[in-house]
Amino acid sequence: MSTEPTQRDEEVTEPTPTSGGPSLPPLASNAVAHAEAAPEQFMPERVRPPVHVAGKVLPGWAPWGIVAATGAVIGLLLLATGFNLALFAVATVVVGGIAVYVVSRAVEGKRRAMDRGATYAIVAAFLLALTPLVSLLYTVVSRGAARFDSTFFTWSMRGVIGEGGGAIHAIYGTLIITGCATLISVPIGILAAIYLQEYGTGRLKRALTFFVDVMTGIPSIVAGLFAFSLFSIFFGPGIRLGIMGSVALSVLMIPIVVRSTEEMLRIVPNSLREASYALGVSKWRTIVKVVLPTALGGIVTGIVLAIARIIGETAPLLITVGVVSAVNTNPFDGRMQNLAVFAFNSYKSPGVPPEPSIDRAWTAALVLIMIVMVLNIAARLIYRRFGTEIR
Repeated sequence: MSTEPTQRDEEVTEPTPTSGGPSLPPLASNAVAHAEAAPEQFMPERVRPPVHVAGKVLPGWAPWGIVAATGAVIGLLLLATGFNLALFAVATVVVGGIAVYVVSRAVEGKRRAMDRGATYAIVAAFLLALTPLVSLLYTVVSRGAARFDSTFFTWSMRGVIGEGGGAIHAIYGTLIITGCATLISVPIGILAAIYLQEYGTGRLKRALTFFVDVMTGIPSIVAGLFAFSLFSIFFGPGIRLGIMGSVALSVLMIPIVVRSTEEMLRIVPNSLREASYALGVSKWRTIVKVVLPTALGGIVTGIVLAIARIIGETAPLLITVGVVSAVNTNPFDGRMQNLAVFAFNSYKSPGVPPEPSIDRAWTAALVLIMIVMVLNIAARLIYRRFGTEIR
Protein backbone atom coordinates (compact mmCIF):
# COMPACT_ATOMS: atom_id res chain seq x y z
CA MET A 1 0.00 0.00 0.00
CA SER A 2 1.48 3.33 -1.06
CA THR A 3 2.04 5.99 1.62
CA GLU A 4 2.68 8.87 -0.79
CA PRO A 5 0.06 11.60 -0.65
CA THR A 6 -2.22 11.91 -3.60
CA GLN A 7 -2.30 15.16 -5.48
CA ARG A 8 -5.07 16.59 -7.59
CA ASP A 9 -4.39 18.85 -10.48
CA GLU A 10 -6.63 21.91 -10.45
CA GLU A 11 -7.03 24.06 -13.41
CA VAL A 12 -6.62 27.79 -12.76
CA THR A 13 -8.45 30.03 -15.16
CA GLU A 14 -6.58 33.15 -15.95
CA PRO A 15 -8.58 36.28 -16.73
CA THR A 16 -8.56 37.10 -20.39
CA PRO A 17 -7.60 40.70 -21.03
CA THR A 18 -10.07 42.71 -23.02
CA SER A 19 -8.97 44.10 -26.29
CA GLY A 20 -8.16 47.75 -26.44
CA GLY A 21 -7.70 48.37 -22.67
CA PRO A 22 -5.89 47.29 -19.53
CA SER A 23 -6.87 44.08 -17.83
CA LEU A 24 -9.17 44.30 -14.75
CA PRO A 25 -8.95 42.16 -11.62
CA PRO A 26 -11.70 39.57 -11.17
CA LEU A 27 -13.55 41.54 -8.46
CA ALA A 28 -13.48 44.76 -10.43
CA SER A 29 -14.69 43.03 -13.60
CA ASN A 30 -17.55 41.42 -11.66
CA ALA A 31 -18.54 44.83 -10.22
CA VAL A 32 -18.55 46.39 -13.67
CA ALA A 33 -20.63 43.56 -15.07
CA HIS A 34 -23.09 43.81 -12.17
CA ALA A 35 -23.47 47.55 -12.65
CA GLU A 36 -24.07 47.12 -16.37
CA ALA A 37 -26.69 44.45 -15.73
CA ALA A 38 -28.58 46.45 -13.05
CA PRO A 39 -32.15 47.20 -14.06
CA GLU A 40 -33.15 50.75 -14.73
CA GLN A 41 -35.69 50.91 -11.90
CA PHE A 42 -32.86 50.88 -9.30
CA MET A 43 -31.19 53.94 -10.78
CA PRO A 44 -31.76 57.13 -8.74
CA GLU A 45 -34.21 59.53 -10.22
CA ARG A 46 -33.14 62.92 -11.28
CA VAL A 47 -33.98 65.61 -8.72
CA ARG A 48 -35.64 68.63 -10.20
CA PRO A 49 -34.83 72.06 -8.83
CA PRO A 50 -37.61 73.78 -6.84
CA VAL A 51 -39.95 75.95 -8.78
CA HIS A 52 -40.10 79.52 -7.52
CA VAL A 53 -43.50 81.11 -7.87
CA ALA A 54 -43.26 84.78 -8.60
CA GLY A 55 -45.33 87.10 -6.42
CA LYS A 56 -45.26 90.32 -4.48
CA VAL A 57 -43.74 90.13 -0.99
CA LEU A 58 -43.52 92.89 1.59
CA PRO A 59 -40.03 93.76 2.84
CA GLY A 60 -39.00 92.67 6.31
CA TRP A 61 -39.39 96.12 7.84
CA ALA A 62 -42.91 96.62 6.47
CA PRO A 63 -44.90 95.26 9.50
CA TRP A 64 -42.91 97.38 11.94
CA GLY A 65 -43.26 100.41 9.68
CA ILE A 66 -47.02 99.92 9.47
CA VAL A 67 -47.30 99.66 13.26
CA ALA A 68 -45.09 102.73 13.74
CA ALA A 69 -47.18 104.75 11.28
CA THR A 70 -50.36 103.61 13.02
CA GLY A 71 -48.92 104.64 16.39
CA ALA A 72 -47.99 108.05 15.04
CA VAL A 73 -51.52 108.66 13.72
CA ILE A 74 -53.13 107.49 16.97
CA GLY A 75 -50.71 109.61 18.98
CA LEU A 76 -51.65 112.73 17.04
CA LEU A 77 -55.34 112.01 17.54
CA LEU A 78 -54.88 111.49 21.29
CA LEU A 79 -52.83 114.67 21.60
CA ALA A 80 -55.76 116.56 20.19
CA THR A 81 -58.27 114.94 22.58
CA GLY A 82 -56.13 114.23 25.66
CA PHE A 83 -53.18 111.82 25.69
CA ASN A 84 -53.41 108.57 27.69
CA LEU A 85 -50.46 106.16 27.63
CA ALA A 86 -52.47 102.98 28.28
CA LEU A 87 -55.05 103.89 25.65
CA PHE A 88 -52.29 104.75 23.19
CA ALA A 89 -50.56 101.37 23.68
CA VAL A 90 -53.75 99.32 23.38
CA ALA A 91 -55.03 101.24 20.35
CA THR A 92 -51.66 100.99 18.59
CA VAL A 93 -51.46 97.22 19.10
CA VAL A 94 -55.04 96.54 17.97
CA VAL A 95 -55.24 98.97 15.03
CA GLY A 96 -51.66 98.16 13.99
CA GLY A 97 -52.48 94.45 13.79
CA ILE A 98 -55.53 95.12 11.64
CA ALA A 99 -53.50 97.39 9.37
CA VAL A 100 -50.75 94.78 8.95
CA TYR A 101 -53.30 92.14 7.96
CA VAL A 102 -55.13 94.42 5.50
CA VAL A 103 -51.94 95.62 3.76
CA SER A 104 -50.48 92.09 3.61
CA ARG A 105 -53.69 90.67 2.14
CA ALA A 106 -53.86 93.40 -0.51
CA VAL A 107 -50.23 92.92 -1.56
CA GLU A 108 -49.30 89.30 -0.78
CA GLY A 109 -52.59 87.42 -0.73
CA LYS A 110 -54.73 85.68 1.86
CA ARG A 111 -52.25 82.96 2.83
CA ARG A 112 -49.35 85.26 3.67
CA ALA A 113 -51.71 87.68 5.36
CA MET A 114 -52.92 84.93 7.71
CA ASP A 115 -49.31 84.02 8.50
CA ARG A 116 -48.38 87.62 9.27
CA GLY A 117 -51.52 88.05 11.36
CA ALA A 118 -50.74 84.98 13.47
CA THR A 119 -47.13 86.08 13.94
CA TYR A 120 -48.24 89.55 14.97
CA ALA A 121 -50.74 88.13 17.48
CA ILE A 122 -48.07 85.93 19.12
CA VAL A 123 -45.58 88.79 19.41
CA ALA A 124 -48.27 91.11 20.78
CA ALA A 125 -49.32 88.54 23.40
CA PHE A 126 -45.69 88.12 24.50
CA LEU A 127 -45.20 91.86 24.84
CA LEU A 128 -48.51 92.17 26.69
CA ALA A 129 -47.38 89.55 29.22
CA LEU A 130 -43.98 91.23 29.56
CA THR A 131 -45.35 94.73 30.12
CA PRO A 132 -46.49 94.32 33.77
CA LEU A 133 -43.14 92.75 34.73
CA VAL A 134 -41.14 95.56 33.14
CA SER A 135 -43.40 98.17 34.70
CA LEU A 136 -43.09 96.54 38.12
CA LEU A 137 -39.31 96.33 37.95
CA TYR A 138 -38.99 99.91 36.75
CA THR A 139 -41.27 101.24 39.49
CA VAL A 140 -39.62 99.28 42.31
CA VAL A 141 -36.07 100.10 41.20
CA SER A 142 -36.77 103.81 40.63
CA ARG A 143 -38.62 104.22 43.93
CA GLY A 144 -36.44 101.90 46.00
CA ALA A 145 -33.10 103.35 44.94
CA ALA A 146 -33.69 106.40 47.16
CA ARG A 147 -32.87 104.46 50.38
CA PHE A 148 -30.66 101.73 48.93
CA ASP A 149 -27.66 102.76 51.04
CA SER A 150 -25.42 101.38 53.78
CA THR A 151 -27.66 102.76 56.54
CA PHE A 152 -30.59 100.68 55.33
CA PHE A 153 -28.50 97.48 55.67
CA THR A 154 -26.85 98.31 59.02
CA TRP A 155 -29.52 100.08 61.12
CA SER A 156 -32.80 98.96 62.60
CA MET A 157 -35.88 101.06 63.33
CA ARG A 158 -35.40 101.09 67.10
CA GLY A 159 -35.84 104.67 68.32
CA VAL A 160 -36.10 106.08 64.78
CA ILE A 161 -38.90 108.50 63.92
CA GLY A 162 -39.08 110.09 60.51
CA GLU A 163 -35.98 109.97 58.32
CA GLY A 164 -33.14 107.52 58.78
CA GLY A 165 -33.24 104.02 60.11
CA GLY A 166 -32.90 100.78 58.22
CA ALA A 167 -34.20 97.24 57.90
CA ILE A 168 -31.40 95.06 59.23
CA HIS A 169 -33.83 93.57 61.77
CA ALA A 170 -36.24 92.67 58.95
CA ILE A 171 -33.43 91.13 56.86
CA TYR A 172 -32.30 88.99 59.80
CA GLY A 173 -35.87 87.95 60.50
CA THR A 174 -36.51 87.03 56.86
CA LEU A 175 -33.43 84.82 56.66
CA ILE A 176 -34.00 83.14 60.04
CA ILE A 177 -37.72 82.46 59.57
CA THR A 178 -37.21 81.16 56.03
CA GLY A 179 -34.24 79.04 57.11
CA CYS A 180 -36.24 77.40 59.92
CA ALA A 181 -39.12 76.77 57.51
CA THR A 182 -36.68 75.11 55.12
CA LEU A 183 -35.29 72.88 57.87
CA ILE A 184 -38.82 71.76 58.70
CA SER A 185 -40.09 71.31 55.15
CA VAL A 186 -37.21 69.67 53.28
CA PRO A 187 -36.92 66.41 55.27
CA ILE A 188 -40.70 65.96 55.46
CA GLY A 189 -41.18 66.77 51.77
CA ILE A 190 -38.39 64.50 50.51
CA LEU A 191 -39.41 61.55 52.70
CA ALA A 192 -43.05 61.93 51.69
CA ALA A 193 -42.07 62.01 48.00
CA ILE A 194 -39.91 58.88 48.43
CA TYR A 195 -42.83 57.06 50.02
CA LEU A 196 -45.29 58.11 47.33
CA GLN A 197 -42.96 57.15 44.48
CA GLU A 198 -41.07 54.12 45.81
CA TYR A 199 -43.29 52.48 48.45
CA GLY A 200 -46.85 53.80 48.37
CA THR A 201 -49.68 51.72 46.92
CA GLY A 202 -53.44 51.52 47.16
CA ARG A 203 -55.77 53.88 49.00
CA LEU A 204 -53.17 55.41 51.29
CA LYS A 205 -51.11 56.63 48.34
CA ARG A 206 -54.17 58.07 46.60
CA ALA A 207 -55.26 59.81 49.81
CA LEU A 208 -51.82 61.34 50.41
CA THR A 209 -51.60 62.51 46.80
CA PHE A 210 -55.04 64.11 47.10
CA PHE A 211 -54.15 65.98 50.31
CA VAL A 212 -50.84 67.18 48.84
CA ASP A 213 -52.76 68.61 45.88
CA VAL A 214 -55.21 70.30 48.26
CA MET A 215 -52.40 71.79 50.36
CA THR A 216 -50.77 73.20 47.24
CA GLY A 217 -53.76 75.47 46.64
CA ILE A 218 -54.69 76.61 50.16
CA PRO A 219 -54.56 80.38 50.85
CA SER A 220 -51.56 81.55 52.83
CA ILE A 221 -53.76 83.14 55.50
CA VAL A 222 -55.12 79.67 56.32
CA ALA A 223 -51.58 78.45 57.03
CA GLY A 224 -51.06 81.41 59.35
CA LEU A 225 -54.29 80.72 61.21
CA PHE A 226 -53.32 77.06 61.57
CA ALA A 227 -49.94 77.91 63.11
CA PHE A 228 -51.46 80.53 65.40
CA SER A 229 -54.15 78.11 66.61
CA LEU A 230 -51.61 75.33 67.16
CA PHE A 231 -49.30 77.45 69.32
CA SER A 232 -52.21 79.10 71.16
CA ILE A 233 -53.31 75.66 72.39
CA PHE A 234 -49.95 75.01 74.07
CA PHE A 235 -48.73 78.53 74.99
CA GLY A 236 -51.96 80.48 75.39
CA PRO A 237 -53.59 83.20 73.28
CA GLY A 238 -51.61 86.20 72.09
CA ILE A 239 -48.37 84.31 71.60
CA ARG A 240 -46.02 85.64 68.88
CA LEU A 241 -42.84 83.79 67.96
CA GLY A 242 -40.56 83.58 64.96
CA ILE A 243 -40.87 79.80 64.89
CA MET A 244 -44.64 80.21 64.48
CA GLY A 245 -44.01 81.97 61.19
CA SER A 246 -41.66 79.16 60.15
CA VAL A 247 -44.35 76.55 60.85
CA ALA A 248 -46.88 78.58 58.84
CA LEU A 249 -44.48 78.87 55.91
CA SER A 250 -43.63 75.17 56.10
CA VAL A 251 -47.30 74.36 55.54
CA LEU A 252 -47.02 76.21 52.24
CA MET A 253 -43.60 74.84 51.36
CA ILE A 254 -44.05 71.11 52.05
CA PRO A 255 -46.46 70.36 49.15
CA ILE A 256 -44.17 72.16 46.69
CA VAL A 257 -41.17 70.11 47.84
CA VAL A 258 -43.22 66.90 47.70
CA ARG A 259 -44.45 67.55 44.18
CA SER A 260 -41.07 68.61 42.75
CA THR A 261 -39.19 65.73 44.40
CA GLU A 262 -41.78 63.18 43.30
CA GLU A 263 -41.49 64.33 39.70
CA MET A 264 -37.70 64.10 39.81
CA LEU A 265 -37.83 60.58 41.27
CA ARG A 266 -40.37 59.54 38.65
CA ILE A 267 -38.10 60.35 35.71
CA VAL A 268 -35.24 58.20 37.06
CA PRO A 269 -35.15 55.14 34.75
CA ASN A 270 -36.29 51.85 36.27
CA SER A 271 -33.30 50.18 34.62
CA LEU A 272 -31.04 51.80 37.23
CA ARG A 273 -33.13 50.36 40.06
CA GLU A 274 -33.27 46.93 38.43
CA ALA A 275 -29.50 46.90 37.90
CA SER A 276 -29.00 47.65 41.59
CA TYR A 277 -31.46 44.95 42.64
CA ALA A 278 -29.71 42.47 40.35
CA LEU A 279 -26.49 43.04 42.30
CA GLY A 280 -28.26 42.14 45.53
CA VAL A 281 -28.57 45.69 46.90
CA SER A 282 -31.50 46.33 49.21
CA LYS A 283 -34.26 48.76 48.27
CA TRP A 284 -33.46 51.46 50.80
CA ARG A 285 -29.79 51.43 49.82
CA THR A 286 -30.76 51.60 46.14
CA ILE A 287 -32.83 54.70 46.87
CA VAL A 288 -30.03 56.34 48.87
CA LYS A 289 -27.12 55.40 46.60
CA VAL A 290 -28.70 55.34 43.13
CA VAL A 291 -32.07 57.08 42.88
CA LEU A 292 -31.46 60.18 45.02
CA PRO A 293 -28.01 61.03 43.55
CA THR A 294 -29.45 60.71 40.04
CA ALA A 295 -32.27 63.15 40.82
CA LEU A 296 -30.23 65.43 43.11
CA GLY A 297 -30.04 68.40 40.75
CA GLY A 298 -33.80 68.52 40.19
CA ILE A 299 -34.56 68.05 43.89
CA VAL A 300 -32.30 70.92 44.94
CA THR A 301 -33.77 73.12 42.22
CA GLY A 302 -37.30 72.41 43.46
CA ILE A 303 -36.28 73.23 47.04
CA VAL A 304 -34.73 76.56 46.04
CA LEU A 305 -37.81 77.50 44.01
CA ALA A 306 -40.01 76.59 46.99
CA ILE A 307 -37.94 78.91 49.19
CA ALA A 308 -38.38 81.70 46.63
CA ARG A 309 -42.13 81.02 46.70
CA ILE A 310 -42.56 81.48 50.47
CA ILE A 311 -39.98 84.15 51.24
CA GLY A 312 -42.31 86.96 50.22
CA GLU A 313 -45.41 85.83 52.12
CA THR A 314 -47.01 88.52 54.28
CA ALA A 315 -50.43 87.38 55.54
CA PRO A 316 -49.33 84.35 57.64
CA LEU A 317 -46.46 86.29 59.19
CA LEU A 318 -48.70 89.19 60.18
CA ILE A 319 -50.66 86.77 62.34
CA THR A 320 -47.81 84.67 63.72
CA VAL A 321 -44.68 86.84 64.22
CA GLY A 322 -46.18 90.31 64.59
CA VAL A 323 -44.28 93.59 64.20
CA VAL A 324 -41.15 94.73 66.04
CA SER A 325 -38.61 97.50 65.45
CA ALA A 326 -35.56 95.93 67.13
CA VAL A 327 -33.24 93.12 66.12
CA ASN A 328 -34.22 89.65 67.35
CA THR A 329 -32.23 86.65 66.17
CA ASN A 330 -33.87 84.04 68.41
CA PRO A 331 -36.94 82.51 66.72
CA PHE A 332 -38.06 80.94 70.04
CA ASP A 333 -38.12 84.19 72.01
CA GLY A 334 -40.47 87.03 71.15
CA ARG A 335 -41.57 88.69 67.96
CA MET A 336 -39.53 88.95 64.79
CA GLN A 337 -39.72 91.26 61.80
CA ASN A 338 -39.37 90.31 58.14
CA LEU A 339 -39.08 92.29 54.92
CA ALA A 340 -42.58 91.62 53.61
CA VAL A 341 -44.29 92.67 56.85
CA PHE A 342 -41.85 95.60 57.19
CA ALA A 343 -42.78 96.95 53.76
CA PHE A 344 -46.49 96.44 54.41
CA ASN A 345 -46.40 98.11 57.83
CA SER A 346 -44.28 101.03 56.58
CA TYR A 347 -46.77 101.71 53.79
CA LYS A 348 -49.85 101.19 55.98
CA SER A 349 -48.69 103.36 58.92
CA PRO A 350 -46.19 105.81 57.46
CA GLY A 351 -46.25 108.39 60.22
CA VAL A 352 -45.62 112.10 59.83
CA PRO A 353 -44.10 113.01 57.42
CA PRO A 354 -44.97 109.91 55.37
CA GLU A 355 -42.23 110.15 52.72
CA PRO A 356 -39.34 108.51 54.69
CA SER A 357 -41.47 105.53 55.67
CA ILE A 358 -42.76 105.03 52.14
CA ASP A 359 -39.20 105.19 50.78
CA ARG A 360 -38.17 102.48 53.24
CA ALA A 361 -41.11 100.35 52.08
CA TRP A 362 -40.05 100.60 48.43
CA THR A 363 -36.44 99.74 49.31
CA ALA A 364 -37.58 96.72 51.33
CA ALA A 365 -39.59 95.56 48.32
CA LEU A 366 -36.52 96.01 46.10
CA VAL A 367 -34.34 93.95 48.46
CA LEU A 368 -36.98 91.22 48.60
CA ILE A 369 -37.16 91.07 44.78
CA MET A 370 -33.37 90.87 44.62
CA ILE A 371 -33.35 87.94 47.07
CA VAL A 372 -35.97 86.09 45.01
CA MET A 373 -34.03 86.76 41.82
CA VAL A 374 -30.81 85.46 43.38
CA LEU A 375 -32.60 82.30 44.50
CA ASN A 376 -33.98 81.68 41.02
CA ILE A 377 -30.57 82.20 39.42
CA ALA A 378 -29.04 79.86 42.01
CA ALA A 379 -31.64 77.22 41.16
CA ARG A 380 -30.73 77.37 37.48
CA LEU A 381 -26.99 77.21 38.20
CA ILE A 382 -27.44 74.27 40.57
CA TYR A 383 -29.45 72.35 38.00
CA ARG A 384 -26.86 73.03 35.29
CA ARG A 385 -24.03 71.94 37.57
CA PHE A 386 -25.54 68.90 39.28
CA GLY A 387 -28.48 68.03 37.04
CA THR A 388 -28.31 64.60 35.43
CA GLU A 389 -29.32 64.29 31.80
CA ILE A 390 -31.66 61.30 31.61
CA ARG A 391 -32.34 59.81 28.20
